[in-house]
Amino acid sequence: MNSIKNTELTVGRVYECQRNLFIVKVNGKEIPAKLKGSFYDMPEGSFPIVGDYVEVMYNTIGESVIYRVCERKSVLKRPDQAKTATMQYMVANADYTFIVTALNEDYSYNRIARYVSVALEGDTIPVVILTKSDCCNNVGRYVSEVEGIADGIKVHAISALYGIGLEEVGEYFKPGVTICLIGSSGAGKSTLINAMAGEEVMKTGAVRESDSTGKHTTTHRQIIDLKCGTSIIDTPGMREIGMANIEEGIDSTFADIIELERQCKFSDCKHKTEPGCAVKAAIERGELARERLELYTSLSIENKNNSGKKKEIAKLQKARKKIVY
Repeated sequence: MNSIKNTELTVGRVYECQRNLFIVKVNGKEIPAKLKGSFYDMPEGSFPIVGDYVEVMYNTIGESVIYRVCERKSVLKRPDQAKTATMQYMVANADYTFIVTALNEDYSYNRIARYVSVALEGDTIPVVILTKSDCCNNVGRYVSEVEGIADGIKVHAISALYGIGLEEVGEYFKPGVTICLIGSSGAGKSTLINAMAGEEVMKTGAVRESDSTGKHTTTHRQIIDLKCGTSIIDTPGMREIGMANIEEGIDSTFADIIELERQCKFSDCKHKTEPGCAVKAAIERGELARERLELYTSLSIENKNNSGKKKEIAKLQKARKKIVY
């Protein structure tokens, strides 16, 4: 850091965000930083988030100042349930998104499909990690089910306790790679990373036997650098994730249904009573599960409704700002 002068802009990476304070890593050192005032006039999604590369004016005697967010190669976002007109930008520049789900009461095909859609929309590669495989009597059934969520999706069933499947997962841990972890509390995210790191780099929490849920051992998003050179972005546990503004992600997840829809006789086919429906024909032939179509339809409707509501609320808020009292 001694080579950087106070008047020079340098590029660092955002490691933590807590309200208006950012921790940026520059040349191997973590420094506190605040935003340049112009950020507060910028549109939604302009604020730095964990994983962002930013231009920083380094200050040796106080807080440094973030001047600009560099172009993102990927970004994960979801509807902000507390602010219905905005999207919550969560993580930037992750190469892989590990969707961690335990093979117990935590397992949810619906939730995994949602996470996959969000990851694909954000231009990061989804990898489903099914943890606690030693507690499951039919691991193969769940692996096959998850593999059917999206074409080519990678699924790994592991047991960190017994070292099962860790060698496969280890192929992702390479120097310069960033992996984001998402999943429910108690799903085994921390245990997985500790097993891969060979030491306790993340705190683990107890899991209630009654419902297989755990305490939030992570309270905010942060980057943890492993000795192997891989950067881990840890996130607080999420049992649910909403759908909004992720049409491309849903289409990519359900590419098989999208292709069938193109073969329907009518372009506005609802796949119910219309003649010449390729989707219904695929279900009748056993090539498409009715439950998969129902999930696709449900997520698409939720995405459309939420996206529409956000646009309307945003218009109203913008109109109010123009009113002069």
